[in-house]
This record gives sequence, structure tokens and C-alpha cells, in this order.
Amino acid sequence: MAAPDTMREREAGAPPAPAASSRTREVARLLVSNRLALAGVVVLGALVLLALFAPLIAPFGINEIAIDRRLEAPSAARPFGTDQLGRDIFSRVLIGTRISLQVGFVAVSIALVFGVILGLVAGYYGGKTDDALMRLMDVFFAFPAILLAIAVLAILGPGITNAMIAIGIVYMPIFARITRASVLSVREEVYVRAARSIGAGDLRILRLHVLPNVAAPIIVQTSISLAFAILSEAALSFIGLGAQRPDPAWGLMLAEGRGFIQQAWWMAFFPGAAIFFTVLALNVVGDGLRDALDPRQKSAIESRGMVGS
Repeated sequence: MAAPDTMREREAGAPPAPAASSRTREVARLLVSNRLALAGVVVLGALVLLALFAPLIAPFGINEIAIDRRLEAPSAARPFGTDQLGRDIFSRVLIGTRISLQVGFVAVSIALVFGVILGLVAGYYGGKTDDALMRLMDVFFAFPAILLAIAVLAILGPGITNAMIAIGIVYMPIFARITRASVLSVREEVYVRAARSIGAGDLRILRLHVLPNVAAPIIVQTSISLAFAILSEAALSFIGLGAQRPDPAWGLMLAEGRGFIQQAWWMAFFPGAAIFFTVLALNVVGDGLRDALDPRQKSAIESRGMVGS
């Protein structure tokens, strides 16, 4: 039996939430119809599998030094070649997948949780609360993203954990702004006013009526922010504020390869290619999610015959 509060809200005019499974199937159908987005999903799935099983797949230890094989060109035995210490670059790039994805997911999770909470509060309550929170977000927006991350790391110190926190802080205002804008468009809808009129608490209204109806742009922003978080981690590691030696982070490998670009182009090429394809895959998945979650885009896709009836 439905809870009394839920029954009263429906009687007052609040529409029942659409079936989650039905909505998920519809989004999946539209996403699959987008070949570019589907290719991105496949690439991301492969990257996740590589990250999970990298220690089993890597043919050599990530810090296994072989001075007699230093700066060895790509070959059948070592497809990505070796670095200045004779370490196998293929093994290091594989393990670097785990580091980059971990940093991306943790950093975006931090930004997502705190940014969405701030955006919900600012958009729902408005007035002075909205002004105070948005002026605080404006302070963060006043700094270029990478400079703000560097400033945070200057306080916390270099390292992967602190890089996650710094990147999360940098992208938190974006989630707050997007959530607030979406909440402003739904907070006076009939179902929200109906729930409020029967005495439903603010937390219940935000959880059951507001958040589900503003989730689409947040989901899209999450996929896009993942791409930028991985880029940011690579940039921070490149300048020595993210991952520290001897960790096989892609940005750190790029920094090491920069000094040998004339002698051993592969040292920078393969970690750079890993960053490029990961970020590209996340961006095309984000575009696909935007199209699948936006009703206007859905209509345009179906009118072009991209989605079968």
C-alpha cells in the first residue's frame, strides 16, 4: 500500500513519477541509436575493464627497470616501447587507466554531491539564501579552473588524493549553477505546489518531486565533467602537483616523455593517445545522453528516422 503522504500528494494533483525502468529503456534505446555515442560507450566499457584487470593484463611490472632496454622502440615484445629507465610503457599506460578513471570518478562525485545540494537549496528557497550561495559560487568562477586547482593544491599539498579534492572543488560550482537553474524552472510546477499545500516537508519535496525532474541536465554534466576531470588530473600531474613518481599516471608520463621527444617519441605519444581517446569517448557519450534525455532532441532524432518505430 502506498504511504499516506504519497496518496495525499497524488490526490492533490501531483502526477505519479514515471516508471524508472521504462524511462531507462527509452534512454538506452535512443543512446544505442546514436552510433557515435554507442562507440563511446564501448570504448568506456573497454577502459573500465582494462582498469579492473590491468594488473593481470600488464606483461611487466610498472616499475620494473631494465637499463639495458632503455628507450627501446615499440616491438612485438614491448608494443609501446620502453622509457628512459627501461620500464615497459604498455604496462604503465594500462595501470594509468586505473589512476585516471579513479581520479575522474571520485573528483566528479565530490563535485556532484556538494554542487547538487547547494543548487537545490539555492533554487528552491531563493531570496537571500540563493544570493549568498550564488555569490559564493561566483567567487570560484572568478578563477580559471586550473589556477583554482593549483591554489587548492598549494594549500593541501601535491598528491593524487588532494588532486581529487581540488578537481572536485573546481567543478562543484558548475553543478550548483546547473541544478539551481533547473530547480527554478520546476519549483512552482503544479505537482510541487500540490505537495507543499498538503504539508509535505521541504526535504521530501526536494527528494521526490524536484530532484527527479532536474536529473537530466545533471546526468549530462556528469559525463562531460568526467572528461574535464581526467584532463585536469593529467595537467596537474604534468606540472608535478598530481600523481608523484613513480606512479604511472598519464600526465606524469607525458612530462617524462617531453624531455625525450626527439629520441623516443613513443614515451609521450601513447599516454597522450590514452588521454585523447578517453576524453573523446566521454564527450561523445555526453552528447548522446543530452540527445537521449532532451525531449526536443528526441523528437528531432525520430523525425530524421534515426530511431525505429
